[in-house]
Amino acid sequence: MTDRLAGMTPDELTDEQAEVYRAITGGPRAAGPQAFALVDEKGCLRGPFNAMLLSPPVGLRVQAVGAAVRYNSVLSDRVRELAILAVAAHWGSDFEREAHEAVGRACGLTDEEMAAVRAGGLPELADADEGVALRAATALATSGALTDEEYDAAVTALGERGLFELTVLVGYYAMLALQLRVFAGERPESGLGECRRVPASGGTLTGRQGAPILDRVHGVK
Repeated sequence: MTDRLAGMTPDELTDEQAEVYRAITGGPRAAGPQAFALVDEKGCLRGPFNAMLLSPPVGLRVQAVGAAVRYNSVLSDRVRELAILAVAAHWGSDFEREAHEAVGRACGLTDEEMAAVRAGGLPELADADEGVALRAATALATSGALTDEEYDAAVTALGERGLFELTVLVGYYAMLALQLRVFAGERPESGLGECRRVPASGGTLTGRQGAPILDRVHGVK
């Protein structure tokens, strides 16, 4: 990540850490087109993946949950990315937002749809089931619960398996957003928009307008 947690190059990893590294960089995330880089120019893991190296037994299983909800889910690609962006908006996580707006765009989300989610709103969606899923994801991210009406609508739209996977997805990306706050010093501004990094020496470093968070959070100048 950045000042709070230094990145580790592949030759600096223990055998256990290397297993986590290979699972992330050589698993399903590495297959096919890449919407955002998993490693930086030195080969260090980017974003919350870097923190997973701190505890290889836990990190290995955490990354496996993430791979499962992204690549082995009954949720459509658009529903998955809408839900992730709802979590990013609630937590004010610019890293998650930038990464998954890139993925979402590749999955067919429009700039207008993503802008509405970024602002904490519900865009007009042609597919009614997508709207139900996004409302459920937003409710889970913001309140941690569904009303009976929201539950019934989500089960009708997604099925019980789909709703279960949606709750796991929301929880997983909320966990990553928390790790970005702790280990990358990411701080939301008014819940949305620009974030701040807290240098190891203390004080506050505010990201300048337009500077890519995917680079800023790793100290790339």
